[in-house]
Amino acid sequence: MSRRSKYPEQFRRDAVELVNSSDRPLRQIARELGVNHETLRSWVNAAKQAADAGPVEDPAVADEVTRLRRQVAELQKEKEILRKAAAYFAREMDR
Repeated sequence: MSRRSKYPEQFRRDAVELVNSSDRPLRQIARELGVNHETLRSWVNAAKQAADAGPVEDPAVADEVTRLRRQVAELQKEKEILRKAAAYFAREMDR
């Protein structure tokens, strides 16, 4: 069971941004923020892994994309049927 962090999420994001944008060593930044350097290092590594993994996809968005792809496939089939029907009737009109 994980315990709740004593550092707010925004504080952690700001600390990671400070490490990434600063020329100072991580240990010095950790000391200035009053955070253990290994804790700060783990935040930086976690942020790096999250960035490498790409954006987190919302399940609702994934469901909507799936629904829209099905709809596009169905509309393409309907369009193909109508195209063939139009070609058939155009040939019949020429007779």
